[in-house]
Formats: sequence, structure tokens, C-alpha cells
Amino acid sequence: MPLIALTGGIASGKSTIARRLAEHGAVVIDADALVRELQQPGQPVLGAIAAEFGDGVLTPSGELDRAALGAMVFGDPERLARLNGIVHPAVKAESQRRFRAALEADPDAVVVYDVPLLAEARGTGEWDRVVVAHAPADVRVARMIEHRGMTEQDARSRVARQVSDEERLALADVVIDTSGTIDDTLAQADALWRELRG
Repeated sequence: MPLIALTGGIASGKSTIARRLAEHGAVVIDADALVRELQQPGQPVLGAIAAEFGDGVLTPSGELDRAALGAMVFGDPERLARLNGIVHPAVKAESQRRFRAALEADPDAVVVYDVPLLAEARGTGEWDRVVVAHAPADVRVARMIEHRGMTEQDARSRVARQVSDEERLALADVVIDTSGTIDDTLAQADALWRELRG
């Protein structure tokens, strides 16, 4: 079972690649979706976040108030580290459980872990391949303005808060250049699939 880490900066086209690999039959596990699941009411992670940061991070209905939590940890490295200390181990344990389940269901499965913060988390070295979706920062900023309605300042700020392209590319076994057309990106994803299945 090849275990692939798929990463890329914001608006890099990573989700397009993940969808294409899923169409080919890959089992895609989305790290962001996992985080949201683990932060649902009744989950131990949400309880631990509320215990650490107070009930002010919960909505009246008991769900996580992401904006309130974000405001609390933004620009405060110590608080952010405490939050990551709650969330990251839980995400890692759940992702490992899902990798094992995919392997048990199909020993020949290609499992793709769609993980935006691989470089920030420094990975764990368990990957058969690290695939980086890459487009220059200016291209990604233009996409965020066009497709997400962000201001240029907001878009550049989001890019600046992530690790540099150089750090991300240093992890790559495979780079998919997403700066061209969608068809170019899909063709590279198709070529990667053929290589993985070859």
C-alpha cells in the first residue's frame, strides 16, 4: 500500500489533485476534515480545548467558535503551541487508524493524506512519497482574490503565515506544477497515478 502525503500552500491546487486521485480510486484522507470531526461536540478534543481556553471558545449550542479560538491564539505562540498540543496528537492517532483501516480493507490501496501543514508539522517520515502542489505565491494570491473574494492584503497575509515555498519544496519527492491550466494539473496527477500503480 503506497502511503502518499499530498501537501501545498493555500490556493495551490492541492484539492484538485486530491479529487483527481480519488477519481482514479485512491483512498483520500483529508486532514482538515479530520480536525473538524475531532472538534465536534462530544469529542474529547473539544472538551480539552474548552478546558484549556475556557467556555468562551464555545458557541451557545456547544460547538467550537473557531473565530473566538482563532482570535485567542493568533499572534500568541505559547497559546498556539498549547492548542496544537491538544489537536495534533489526536489528528495523528486518528489518521493512523484510518491508514490501517484502508490497508485492511484493500492491501493494494493507494492512500493519500491530504495535509496542508505537512511542512509545519515536519511530517513523520512514514510516507512512500511526498507530493507537493506548487504554484508561485503571486499566482496563489490572484486565485484567492478571484475565487475566494479576499483582498490582496488578506491573501498575502495568509501566504506569509505559512512556511515558505522553499521549505515545502525541500520535502517533495514529486512536485506537481499547478501554475498552468487545470488540464495541465490533472495530466500531472494522472501521470502520478500511473507511476504509483506501475
